[in-house]
Amino acid sequence: MNIHPLPLFLVGLLGSVHCAGMCGGIVGALSLAPPRARTGVITLHPTRSAGAGVHVAAYNGGRIASYMTAGALAGGLAQGAATMTALPAAQAAACWLANLMLVALGLHLMGAWSGVARIERVGQLLWRHLRPGLARIGPPDTPARMFAAGALWGWLPCAMVYSALVTAMLSGSAGAGALTMLAFGLGTLPMMLALGLAGVRLRAWLRLLPVRIACGAGVLAFGLLGLARAAGGLPASWLQVICVAPGMAP
Repeated sequence: MNIHPLPLFLVGLLGSVHCAGMCGGIVGALSLAPPRARTGVITLHPTRSAGAGVHVAAYNGGRIASYMTAGALAGGLAQGAATMTALPAAQAAACWLANLMLVALGLHLMGAWSGVARIERVGQLLWRHLRPGLARIGPPDTPARMFAAGALWGWLPCAMVYSALVTAMLSGSAGAGALTMLAFGLGTLPMMLALGLAGVRLRAWLRLLPVRIACGAGVLAFGLLGLARAAGGLPASWLQVICVAPGMAP
């Protein structure tokens, strides 16, 4: 089953305003300069060196790798259940769920509904088991440790990621699910790279209500179009490119 990568990329791009609130401070802190060996104390301080860029890239590489792993698991789960193509009712339900979550995320970004926080509590059980691993990684002073930290933070409970994972299930295979989440992760990448390098100033700009309303409206539109298509109220041809929904197999 085909899942067009463009809507997942755009959802990641617009929805990354949500990432700024959840992960902006994290990636900003992790991308600071490595500890000063002379004192033996970890002293984090901002830097604009090339090393900071490498650290930010490594962190985001780990984060996207965890998205792809989750996507492969989601797609493989659907494939193991005799594939979603053999389960039209389950496929339709997953399509509705993915787009309803986008509607919820869009409303959350616009400040119109806070129910997304309750959705994200679902993932807290897994996150409580994974978070202690950050201490075992050690100080984020090498690209390898930054990659490992990003791979763990990628499992932070996030409704936007959950909606993308439901779409990955619609892909019907582990490989397609991983590629679906890669498209989503690449959409979040510009914002996360900018947050890692620009930090506080960018986060302050992203908190402005007009910015959040504009981005939220974009995510909301994706969700509403997907719901309209799922309900059969809109043609499937050109909407396949912009709706978070499965297309026809080639």
